[in-house]
Amino acid sequence: MIHLDLTSGTPPFTQIKRQIIDQISRGQLPVGEKLPPIRTLAQELGLAVNTVARSYRALEDEGYVVTQGRAGTRVSARAVSKEVALAHHAKAYVAIAREAGASDDEALDAIRAFLKDMP
Repeated sequence: MIHLDLTSGTPPFTQIKRQIIDQISRGQLPVGEKLPPIRTLAQELGLAVNTVARSYRALEDEGYVVTQGRAGTRVSARAVSKEVALAHHAKAYVAIAREAGASDDEALDAIRAFLKDMP
């Protein structure tokens, strides 16, 4: 399920893409799983079809999904490695930290503190 934050400065197509990548990396969308049709997802989210199509194209360009015409868009068999997942989440964290006005040192300190408290 995709949830948009319309108050965020992040464009909807980016939010969709990030959430699908996150669901793939967490195993919530397994290999071969069919994504909702573009028109259906656009209608559910109240977005233009082109916005969702742009997200799907970006996901396909990056190898996360494959589109097979009328058969739909499915999660690619190309496994998402730990490094890819970590890089994606790190990139998202940096974007959020910068959007919040945190310096690089503050962002790194927050990560270090969080890691220290984790079991």
